[in-house]
Amino acid sequence: MKRFTLILGVFLASTVARAQIIPNFDFGLKAGVNLSKLSEQNSFSSENRAGYLAGVWARMGAMGLHLQPELYYTVKTTDIKDANGQSGSIDFASVDLPILIGTKIGAVGIGGRINTGPVISFIVNEEQSFSDALSNAAKFNYKDQALAWQFGVGLDIRKISFDLRYEHGLSKISRPGFEDTKLRLYNFSLGYKLY
Repeated sequence: MKRFTLILGVFLASTVARAQIIPNFDFGLKAGVNLSKLSEQNSFSSENRAGYLAGVWARMGAMGLHLQPELYYTVKTTDIKDANGQSGSIDFASVDLPILIGTKIGAVGIGGRINTGPVISFIVNEEQSFSDALSNAAKFNYKDQALAWQFGVGLDIRKISFDLRYEHGLSKISRPGFEDTKLRLYNFSLGYKLY
């Protein structure tokens, strides 16, 4: 029994080590929901409200680390109430480009991940259409775009991945009436590995 346990332990350890050392590349689709909130000012308060995201992701890794760029369209929505008691909701649409670095622990198709990295949001509005935002993301033209930082955890089960992240706005929103605010959000997404 001791010999069997030792052999099983060595096999599992070598599988985990091999899975972390050998270079790999994954690519897939993702979709999810987010809860957004603005940093509050004296003139208004903000409450979480659900939005959505959809796009693609890639993961390249070796030696226990991976780089995970993503590109997705997202709508971030929040409820606001001003000092006079008037309330409403506001939407922020963007093409987001997170560039995350992380590590994965696990083997045999199942593993946990932690990720962190910057996010550039290419705002879709009157001055920049969806195709312009996508073009700026492809050219990595990040000037005059919103910047944020993401922290998150994930779980991979074969071809399915789950991600839970917090995003903290680093730059102020360039939207009339909200120039001095930053966006903060949580997002939960489901990914499917194509290859």
